[in-house]
Amino acid sequence: MNRPWDDFATEIARWRDAGRMVDFWWRDDDAGRPSEAFARLSTLASQSCVPLGLAVIPQRAEPELFAALDAQTAVLMHGVDHRNRAPHGQKPSEFPEGEAIDVALGRIAEGRERLAAFAHARLLPVLVPPWNRFSPTLIGHLPRHAWRGFSAFGPRARAEPATGVRQVNTHVDIIAWKRGRTFVGEERALSEAAKHLADRRTGKVDATEPTGWLTHHERHDETIWSFMAKLFEFSRAQTGVRWLHPRELLVQSGER
Repeated sequence: MNRPWDDFATEIARWRDAGRMVDFWWRDDDAGRPSEAFARLSTLASQSCVPLGLAVIPQRAEPELFAALDAQTAVLMHGVDHRNRAPHGQKPSEFPEGEAIDVALGRIAEGRERLAAFAHARLLPVLVPPWNRFSPTLIGHLPRHAWRGFSAFGPRARAEPATGVRQVNTHVDIIAWKRGRTFVGEERALSEAAKHLADRRTGKVDATEPTGWLTHHERHDETIWSFMAKLFEFSRAQTGVRWLHPRELLVQSGER
């Protein structure tokens, strides 16, 4: 073990010493078509016995994708077409603030219908906006359209951004998007995870929000695949660590 892993283990031990359980969850974005990388993702999830929240882009989805899913994999809806509609000069968003509400909701409904035809019961009523950005105005309309979950990035401001909609974000992005879109490295990934755990433990952020790991399988190189396998193996060896299923995090008991 080296220093980053030692520091990560130390933070987990602090939770254990306090009699608290460390809970993680895993979300992978931009799924759509079967590929060698997707097959490797499915194998990793299956062999590691770690539940996966697979964020699928409806307009890119192909039926063959869903035939290869691990039993513990849940499907989340990753926008509709992953097309940037933000005005020039603004950060990319499929659902920018200025878009008409009825237009956005119509597109979301069409995307859900298409994805449900492929994913069936695996599809959870959970929306994951591309680029982790979504019009705040639009969030308030999600409950009446039977959305029950929402996931973006960073510590959440509140557990329910709209009544009846649970928000559970991811907090550790292993891709360095501004530095060649390669692996951020073990040290940064583990330090970000340890920091979120420490902030939860000390009350700086919502202590009840599980620490989420964000991956993008089509961007993975060998260092990323190796790291994720090592992370899952490491977590299995730690007492008081569990990986939660997206359904128990984002959807009320008894709801699809």
